[in-house]
Amino acid sequence: QVQLVESGGGLVQPGGSLRLSCAASGITFSVYAMGWYRQAPGKQRELVAEITNRGNTNYIESVKGRFTISRDNAKNTVYLQMNSLKPEDTAVYYCKARYSYSYWGQGTQVTVSS
Repeated sequence: QVQLVESGGGLVQPGGSLRLSCAASGITFSVYAMGWYRQAPGKQRELVAEITNRGNTNYIESVKGRFTISRDNAKNTVYLQMNSLKPEDTAVYYCKARYSYSYWGQGTQVTVSS
């Protein structure tokens, strides 16, 4: 049974930081590309950052220089370090594993507000 479990979300003030984690089980984690997506109320889900099985990364323009995606294959975990958070970063953040099939986590809420 495949499981992706996100954690680390919460309420943070503008300018603050959060680190999201996504722990995977039931898959050969090292072969999967891992991504972080987000969905704000009334908006479509969008890709925020992705890291390939080789460690190559890409980001949407609005988070470049503020967010960093990384992975630890020994722990079957992908991370998203989010710095200099802005109110427009508020969303539910989802983890996705992509290979022959794709799997999603249940999401974790990130709220940036003073």
